[in-house]
Amino acid sequence: MTQRCQVTGAVPRMGRNVSHSQRRTPRRFSPNIQSKRYFVPSLGRTVRLRVSARGIRIIDQRGIESVVAEIRSRGERV
Repeated sequence: MTQRCQVTGAVPRMGRNVSHSQRRTPRRFSPNIQSKRYFVPSLGRTVRLRVSARGIRIIDQRGIESVVAEIRSRGERV
């Protein structure tokens, strides 16, 4: 399964490690993806989302109802 946040759309980014001697080697910056279950009253059931830590904060601020509505409007299955 891909490392992608269903709320923010965060995906892994590429970068470089730089050593003391300035040698550059490729590395990958992965988002902090968590699998969380939320109860959605309008659906009457729980939904399982793969969200980043920032996505969890967005859900806390805006509410699960509006976030799930936005995800469903994009055509993703929840």
